[in-house]
Amino acid sequence: MFGCNICVASRANSPLSRPCKVLWLRVTVYWGSHGRETWGLYSNGELLKILNKFYKRNEMQKIAADQGLDARLFHQAFISFRKYVLEISTLSADLHIILNDICCGAGHIDDLYPYFMRHAKQIFPMLDCMEDLRKISDLRVPANWYPEARAIQRKVIFHAGPTNSGKTHHAIQRYLAAKSGVYCGPLKLLAHEIFEKSNTAGVPCDLVTGEERTFVDAEGGQAEHVACTIEMCSVTTPYEVAVIDEIQMIRDISRGWAWTRALLGLCAEEIHVCGEPAVINFVTELMYTTGEEVEVRNYKRLSPCSILDRAVESLDNLRPGDCVVCFSKNDIYSISRQIESRGLECAVIYGSLPPGTKLSQAKKFNDPEDPCKILVATDAIGMGLNLSIKRIIFNSLVKPNINEKGEKELNTISTSQALQIAGRAGRFSSIFKEGEVTTMHRDDLPILKEILSRTVHAIEIAGLHPTAEQIEMFAYHLPDATLSNLIDIFVSLSQVDGMYFVCNIDDFKFLADMIQHIPLNLRSRYVFCTAPINKKQPFVCTSFLKFARQFSRDEPLTFDWVCRLVSWPLVPPKNIKDLVHLEAVHDVLDLYLWLSYRFMDMFPDANHVREIQQELDSIIQLGVRNITRLIRATETSATPGIDPLSSQRRSGPSPVSPRRVRGAPKAQDSGVEAGQLDKSLGSRLVQEGLLTPDLLKQLQKEWSKEHRQEEVGVKLVAETLNNKIKGRKKK
Repeated sequence: MFGCNICVASRANSPLSRPCKVLWLRVTVYWGSHGRETWGLYSNGELLKILNKFYKRNEMQKIAADQGLDARLFHQAFISFRKYVLEISTLSADLHIILNDICCGAGHIDDLYPYFMRHAKQIFPMLDCMEDLRKISDLRVPANWYPEARAIQRKVIFHAGPTNSGKTHHAIQRYLAAKSGVYCGPLKLLAHEIFEKSNTAGVPCDLVTGEERTFVDAEGGQAEHVACTIEMCSVTTPYEVAVIDEIQMIRDISRGWAWTRALLGLCAEEIHVCGEPAVINFVTELMYTTGEEVEVRNYKRLSPCSILDRAVESLDNLRPGDCVVCFSKNDIYSISRQIESRGLECAVIYGSLPPGTKLSQAKKFNDPEDPCKILVATDAIGMGLNLSIKRIIFNSLVKPNINEKGEKELNTISTSQALQIAGRAGRFSSIFKEGEVTTMHRDDLPILKEILSRTVHAIEIAGLHPTAEQIEMFAYHLPDATLSNLIDIFVSLSQVDGMYFVCNIDDFKFLADMIQHIPLNLRSRYVFCTAPINKKQPFVCTSFLKFARQFSRDEPLTFDWVCRLVSWPLVPPKNIKDLVHLEAVHDVLDLYLWLSYRFMDMFPDANHVREIQQELDSIIQLGVRNITRLIRATETSATPGIDPLSSQRRSGPSPVSPRRVRGAPKAQDSGVEAGQLDKSLGSRLVQEGLLTPDLLKQLQKEWSKEHRQEEVGVKLVAETLNNKIKGRKKK
């Protein structure tokens, strides 16, 4: 309640006869709950009916859309507005009067619109500057973002062909012959390979990746040639020749933006693009928007590769030169132990291993003098490693993927993925001139044949990603919004034509939310959130948080500080858990090196960190060489009756029946009678695809051996006791 003065004028009959007499009265006005004591009574039920009628009015939604409230934002704004009206203790007088008039039939439901919009602008501040934000987030003509490239007439040559067709080789030959050039690859291993090949050929070449800068000039001068990971390529440096490898990744939902940026932005006289034929039409169409023509050069596979008519079915049937492909580390551990239990040595390669360890394992497998003749790997072998493989064996055809919504799914591998992996068999430069492809399980073989017989779907879309400059302009208009909210608003307002999509930014938002409470300027916060980290590793995420907190205090992250963080020096792993932790520590050191090239003053000891990372790589290599012993130690320390290697597989979603994983053998193939299936734990595990028949037989042998040893021990104890009893009776 509050008091106010009201002026009351008293006049005589004639307004001109007497002066005006003014009286000032103090009046008290009461504002009760919703003002109902003053303006009339209405129930929440009546209010709810009014608000729901307003929400269902198509005219209101159309007018709101013109103000920037699309269907999703309109719904969110209405939910908030309804809650505000029904639950707030005190409404503004003007809104209360409108609601009262509508209840009494003296007002129209549309009269609520100005008050609804006023509330919407409070929860969505961008509505006040919608036109400016739409202009900033207009992504329909990304070719115009690169004026240096548009200022020259570039020649685009597409080298198209399957794996092992020599397409990249021909592009690299032109790269080496040019006065200056840049190679852009998807992996550090590929960039490193071109770096070494170029310098070996007498062409000075620098190496640039997110975590490493290597200059051939001892004084730090830049060479005319550079090999880099594609995210690190410069779009302002002029080159004679540029090579973009694996162009089909332009549609990758996480990294596709980097290929789009390179293709549209590289400032080179010749752009040599290497990839699958399925991308030819799209690249040609994309280059029409820049006024550049595309010359296509087609290549065929240099060595034959055939699909076998029989599955391997048992690890006993493995041969030298075999590569068993799995899609999870748990399967890698399980298969490698089963192979070595048969007296065979195997190399192991999977994605989270450091590059040095991958190269070490590849060298071990390729060495004809080494007794290791079998490789167990994930699809990480699909690119970046030269391997002498005779036969590719798919242990499974189901792979976890991230869909467009950022959700994890288990799907059958695509034709493109299957061809990429199968193409590693019988490479032209290896000792095996012909390749073979098959599956481990009989049921999977017809599925693999069907997958490989399909035509690869044409690629028709390219990825984009908001730049730091665009986000900074958004922040100027929305100074109170968090970085995660800025990204959400940008994506919701972004406009793209049919040739592009905005890449998945869930990882970016995950990091933005993690460090939101840490005081950082926007540009530094953005750089931190673009760091390539494995968010599945808790130790990596914790270290990332500590990096950001130390950085915000303006305290340099010294070598000693990093050593304390990772508990250096580290010892060789004793089990799989230790090995996984060492891999996480390697990722943390990678993160330090990545940040050191963005904030040199705050991360000053990159050289020392790189030295201990190389030592750590050697420790991890030692652990991988003894991986079977680590698996055995892990199982020994696990809870009896629980398979530590299959716990993750059991807890994850399955795209098939819970009774049987597709690709696992049927119950009758296991050699166990049908009547015993429901009674035997081992049989149930086989039936559910959690245990293979071969592994079951191996376990049965081990159990039988242990039981026989126990029975012998029991007999010895019994005989000893009997002898003692007989001796006592004689006495």
